[in-house]
Amino acid sequence: MNSHLVPSIVFMGSPEFALPTLRVLAGHYPIAGVVTQPDRPKGRGQSLTPPPVKELAQELGLPIIQPRRLREPEAMQQLRAWQPDLIVVTAFGQILKPEVLDLPRFGCINVHASLLPRWRGAAPIQAAILQGDEQTGVTIMRMDPGVDTGPTLNQRAIPILTDDTATSLSERLAALGAELLIETLPSYLTGERVPRPQDETSATYAPMLKKEDGMLDFTQPAASLARRVRAYNPWPGAFTLWHGQILKICRARPIPNPQSSITKLTPGIPVVHQSLPAFNTGDGLLVLDEVQPAGKKPMPGKVFLSGARGWP
Repeated sequence: MNSHLVPSIVFMGSPEFALPTLRVLAGHYPIAGVVTQPDRPKGRGQSLTPPPVKELAQELGLPIIQPRRLREPEAMQQLRAWQPDLIVVTAFGQILKPEVLDLPRFGCINVHASLLPRWRGAAPIQAAILQGDEQTGVTIMRMDPGVDTGPTLNQRAIPILTDDTATSLSERLAALGAELLIETLPSYLTGERVPRPQDETSATYAPMLKKEDGMLDFTQPAASLARRVRAYNPWPGAFTLWHGQILKICRARPIPNPQSSITKLTPGIPVVHQSLPAFNTGDGLLVLDEVQPAGKKPMPGKVFLSGARGWP
């Protein structure tokens, strides 16, 4: 398995996306330790909840640290004590400083959910759906001090399906990333696989998402809004205001140009299309297949419409 080449790996990751990589890595190589984000308050009760990677690392019996910042002296001390020959990073959530990047002899390898240099940054999966890309994929890269600017080791593309949400696409990319990493490491560790610089001229950036990004602007075309609904599922979630309260839009589809007079209405006007709630947009109708009114569970658009007072 080439494990003699890597006596020690440290894994850094936090969310669900990182789980397949940690699981498969632990099956092939010795893991000296795991670095993940601190437990955070979650849900209505705001109870402290561990990141998914911490739970898996505990299950695998691996040592864990959860520094707020990697540059904390205790964190750096522990990293050095683990003496990693390689650090593998998957959706960790912190930028690595040169003192960390330079620590292992084989450097730091990142499993990134896009076809770099397209969609560097924090939200590449959402960006690919938002932009209407036909495909995306995973890149295995050697990290440098920039944000996803390091040279690449391997890539694999998959199509984006017409009904893909950030959730469904993320699951497929997470599995692909784990598979590609294990395929790539042996030839990288023997020096056969040489990192290739990225083409800076075709780089694009996917910034971190904010809660307010989910607010739909109905002056935009319906097709663009439908992609937004898919891209922002599960977070930050697409929403609009209805009677002064948030109406989450879980599933929606565009009707480009229905042959009716309602498309002449102002964007944002609620209408009914084939017994379903819809909004007029800058171009076409956005039909709401599933919504979640404030304080209620998600429900089919038809059910919502039957009880929605004042929907035209």
